[in-house]
Amino acid sequence: MNRYSVAQIDTRFDGKRVYKSVLYPSIAVDNSDFYIVTNEVMYLDFLANKYYNDTSLWWIIALANNLGKGRLSVPAGIQLRIPGNISKIMSDYNLLNS
Repeated sequence: MNRYSVAQIDTRFDGKRVYKSVLYPSIAVDNSDFYIVTNEVMYLDFLANKYYNDTSLWWIIALANNLGKGRLSVPAGIQLRIPGNISKIMSDYNLLNS
């Protein structure tokens, strides 16, 4: 999936088309969350595919763990929180970006 496939396009005052900013919800700790420890270098999109069946949801794991500032890789030996309440997170995301 192209990372811009869900981005909305806006038109500036001068007629130039630009991508709208995306707002992300805060992701609170929930009882449905679980934790893993990486045993090798892993990638956020791979983890999103493994746990959510959707590579484009890598940002959920990144936000929950304060990761992803310019890279999708996670070093070995890092404990990661995998948020479990995807429906609430996506609902909050959709409200912020509607």
